[in-house]
Amino acid sequence: MIKKSAYISVFILLITMVVSCEKDFTDIATSVVSNTKFETKDTIIDVVVTNKQITSVRADGLTIGGSLGQYLLGVYNNTNYEKVEASTVSQLVLDQTLKTKDKGERIYGNDTTVVTTIDTVFLKLPYQATLKTGTTSGYTLDSIIGDQTKAFTLNLYRTDTYMSRLNPADPSKASNFPSNKTYQILPGELNAQINYPFMPKATDTMMVFKRRLSNGTVYKTDTIRLSNNNPFARVTLDETKIKQIFVDQFETSNFESQDAIEQYFKGLYMQASGNEGSLISFNINNLSLALRPSIEIRYTKTVLKGGTTVLDTIEKTNSFLLSNFSTSVYKMDEKAYPNNGNIVLQGTAGNMAQVQLFAANELASIISKNWLVNDADLTFYVNQNVVGTDTISTPHRLFLYKDGNSKAQIKDVVFEGPTSFGGSLVTTSKKPDYYTFKITDYISDLVSGKTSYNPILGLKVINSSDFPNSATDTLVANYSWNPKVVTLLNHSTSNGTRKARLKITYSKRK
Repeated sequence: MIKKSAYISVFILLITMVVSCEKDFTDIATSVVSNTKFETKDTIIDVVVTNKQITSVRADGLTIGGSLGQYLLGVYNNTNYEKVEASTVSQLVLDQTLKTKDKGERIYGNDTTVVTTIDTVFLKLPYQATLKTGTTSGYTLDSIIGDQTKAFTLNLYRTDTYMSRLNPADPSKASNFPSNKTYQILPGELNAQINYPFMPKATDTMMVFKRRLSNGTVYKTDTIRLSNNNPFARVTLDETKIKQIFVDQFETSNFESQDAIEQYFKGLYMQASGNEGSLISFNINNLSLALRPSIEIRYTKTVLKGGTTVLDTIEKTNSFLLSNFSTSVYKMDEKAYPNNGNIVLQGTAGNMAQVQLFAANELASIISKNWLVNDADLTFYVNQNVVGTDTISTPHRLFLYKDGNSKAQIKDVVFEGPTSFGGSLVTTSKKPDYYTFKITDYISDLVSGKTSYNPILGLKVINSSDFPNSATDTLVANYSWNPKVVTLLNHSTSNGTRKARLKITYSKRK
């Protein structure tokens, strides 16, 4: 009886506790839902957005792993933006097979002569391409903007400007090569056809050339293909010049080491020019060596006895990859855009914008209201009436940062991450529509008075080097190899509901 009574007492106690807890939970929920001490509101803050010219950007990759992510070659000419003629200057990587002696060169004696004949020499430029769905060899070319049906002009030169990785004035620091740097070039084009008309083609997946003896007789036909039949451009070079500059120098000290070739052949200048065509992005640092740009030399050594009798033919192939240490040159129109309600953003060394979030004394007034910021969105709308606005030439993302004395990251991108930070293009009915940045942390710190640093913000076309690598990576590097363009609507009232705006959602004590 006593034991049974104890069980009943414990059971009643448990039931009482559960009921009590249920009542607590109900009270808590009711208190949250029917809270009468705070109210949530939102407000639209007028921002001021103005154009800002870019004269140059950093064009080497010495501070970001030694290489830019992409290198641009070609012409983009849209009357709404600055025309850009993008060229590349690159050192070459020594072909280590030059030190390997061929079998024929080892066994034939002094009674023989060896005559070198150039079979073909060309600049190889593998495209970044994607296989078409359902095919094994059909490709579409990636990373191109502009008119691919029109050719731009390409000429190749040998530079006489030594590209030092270290700053000559202070060897403890890396050199800085701006995108508008002038390079000294040696006279005479290296390409066989002067003013070569370059037009990208996805069908360029193979190259056929003939191997010849010293007397000009064709003894073999060879075919060059890349892995998976990836398309590539080839610009035929002047055989006589390449023989003099390269092949005839292979046995000299000019090709003994990487340092030697950098002193001898200081750089290849790929100069694009013209008023039409397309702008193509090439990956010099592709993980696949076969898909890296290079100078390709194919030649035959004919072993002769008595000057006429052919004893042997030695087929030679040498490849000189474009070096990771390459720089870009952007020749721009340098337009000054009028204050007409539009903001122009153009990658490379084109144009950016500056954003002022709060007018004079406006921030102080907001601070005095004791807002608790829940959310803050900064939105920029695309001017869809600009001719040529499409999803190909329009940047898929923009970037926002502090454009003060130092170019600093905004707190949200560092601690919340790029995805939460936003800035991606939103399309409506397949048309570019708007970009939104979530800057809640940044605005919260300003509105709460936690920080008083409120510089002008910079708005630009995104570059992959913009995002921070860690919480201590707080500065934005001055790089841009993204050539895309977009026209936004500024803060003008004539833009109506599509004018640039900052929306703050906040809680306030009643």
